[in-house]
Amino acid sequence: MTSAAPVDTREAARAALRELVGRPDAEFHDGQYEAIEALVEGRRRALVVQRTGWGKSAVYFVATLLLRRQGAGPTVLVSPLLALMRDQIAAAERAGVRAVAINSTNAHEWSEVLAQLDRDEVDVLLVSPERLNNPAFREQQLPTLVRRLGMLVVDEAHCISDWGHDFRPDYRRLRDLIARMPLDVPVLATTATANSRVVADVAEQLGSLQADEAGGSAPVLTIRGPLARTSLRLGVLRLRDSASRLAWLLSHLDDLPGSGIIYTLTVAAAVDTARLLRDHGHEVRAYTGQTDTEERAESEGMLKRNEVKALVATSALGMGFDKPDLGFVLHLGAPSSPVAYYQQVGRAGRASESADVLLLPGVEDRDIWHYFATASMPDRERAERVIAALGDAPVSTPALEAMVDIRRTPLELLLKVLDVDGAVRRVQGGWIATGEPWTYDAERYERIAAERVAEQQHMLEYEKTDGCRMEFLQRALDDDTAAPCGRCDNCAGVWFPREIGEAASTQAAESLDRVGVPIEPRRAWPTGADRLEVPVKGRIPADEQASEGRALARLTDLGWGGALRELFAAGAADAPVTPQLLQACVRVLAGWGWEQRPAAVVALPSRSHPLLVDSLARGLAEIGRLPYLGALEPVAGGPTGQPGGNSVFRLAGLWDRLSADDLEIPAGPVLLVDDLVDSRWTMTVAARVLRQAGATAVLPFALALRG
Repeated sequence: MTSAAPVDTREAARAALRELVGRPDAEFHDGQYEAIEALVEGRRRALVVQRTGWGKSAVYFVATLLLRRQGAGPTVLVSPLLALMRDQIAAAERAGVRAVAINSTNAHEWSEVLAQLDRDEVDVLLVSPERLNNPAFREQQLPTLVRRLGMLVVDEAHCISDWGHDFRPDYRRLRDLIARMPLDVPVLATTATANSRVVADVAEQLGSLQADEAGGSAPVLTIRGPLARTSLRLGVLRLRDSASRLAWLLSHLDDLPGSGIIYTLTVAAAVDTARLLRDHGHEVRAYTGQTDTEERAESEGMLKRNEVKALVATSALGMGFDKPDLGFVLHLGAPSSPVAYYQQVGRAGRASESADVLLLPGVEDRDIWHYFATASMPDRERAERVIAALGDAPVSTPALEAMVDIRRTPLELLLKVLDVDGAVRRVQGGWIATGEPWTYDAERYERIAAERVAEQQHMLEYEKTDGCRMEFLQRALDDDTAAPCGRCDNCAGVWFPREIGEAASTQAAESLDRVGVPIEPRRAWPTGADRLEVPVKGRIPADEQASEGRALARLTDLGWGGALRELFAAGAADAPVTPQLLQACVRVLAGWGWEQRPAAVVALPSRSHPLLVDSLARGLAEIGRLPYLGALEPVAGGPTGQPGGNSVFRLAGLWDRLSADDLEIPAGPVLLVDDLVDSRWTMTVAARVLRQAGATAVLPFALALRG
């Protein structure tokens, strides 16, 4: 016979659920109440792996309401994305749950949020995983919060795992937070994208500490449901190149149902695709990690209100974005694994009977996968350099950057990894070394790298399979309920058009043939240059600065980026510039719109592509009927260091290493030619040399801009 307490809990939970969803007849999905009961009655640790749209948020909001009625403290909800936080707060308000957030965008509200917590007016506090390592939050607010904590919720919990498709080092700190919590505080982890390996890893981190200290207490409760999305109609359309994919999109975007998301693999692709679509009358917006925060929020709202046909987005628009009636998800280029792909397509058809999902893979996908797979891996030599540079006194990230020759973004990622590993610690004022022994876990990273390669192969198999596509994705997530869906292009036949309009082909080709990317000039010297005996600081004097320059294209561009990637690929032979590239560069110069025409052309000395740079500079000079003065002279062996170093070290390797003494510099603008612009410091130092030699302006030009 069922006891009275569980009956009361079920009735109270059902009432809360109906208030949350706004329907008096709402009932729990399979597994929802079981999770709530485990949290509220059993004070258990639970991992819920359920498809997008199943209602994972209902579990933690309902459980929060019931726990608060029992006198428990607020729930802390660790959430990875600002877009997700906004949706979660809106959902909480509908359920009568008082939810607030502390994140990087609302610092002006933190004092009021903390005051609300003190007055016990907060039911759910949403924080990012990064916030857990903010020294002020960790040392001043977190201890009090842990003592009062009613429940901890870890959303998108696959981020905890090395094996998850979106591992984030900051999530690893949750293990330490859980270790500090009383054993009777419930913990819930949720995700829609976890295979068996990830499930086991996350469960171990949630439960092993509890089991060890409690002497064999109840293990983590794992609730897994079928991951099939019956509303989704999957398909793959393989086209020969980027122009064909964009032309198909121009031809058929309006045929796709409702409004949706067009995913790209890079920021440049998202921006360029959105521009092309807008230029030809489609209401779309770009959405990337570089988009302004306010603009992101505005774009999300416009998509939810169907005021745009689509957002053209990178993975920045992903986990947790909630538009239940999203009509389609289309990919220009494939994510690097079926698991990541499942997560993104799960945005569509959450509360509708049908939604279209179409993948248009690209030949460049593998190169992009390789870059992102290796970018997050810590490097042994770099890690040891960072640890050796730190001591007991805090060192700020900019100061550390000037000590170790690692760029800011990879340095910050490496510090997070070392922090989680216990080798360094973030404190007020910067970073310190803990003194704890640290060993590079080569075997672990080799296994992760091998798994990434296997996932990429599985994605290629998904593209080519003649079996059911939904079944393939389910099996990739170790869903033992996988079965043919009866809806995808392999089950029911091709459902999408293949033809491409002639006008669209022309428009796409013209867009991809667009040339010219600004090279923004450096305006200030890097902090810490004096540490490496470079006697500069502050702003670069106006009479020593470069003007805004131009590059033919970015290496990541959809159009000319492909040819440039081949040109600068590892092992590619140095050769004179091709006529096609030279003519494209001439088009850039023709559309530049400079205030005064260059009086001469000067090249930068190149170690890797001397034939390319010299032929490019000579060709531009000849076509423009300008004198070619030759290359700047290397001093003391020329610039040192390699591309990719940070600003301070890159500048130090260039300082006093270039000379214009042997060149007759005219009193006019000089066109300065290089092959590839990365940090922009080579152009900056060379421009200073030329300005000091008499040039009234320096116009940097390069074939490619990295990034």
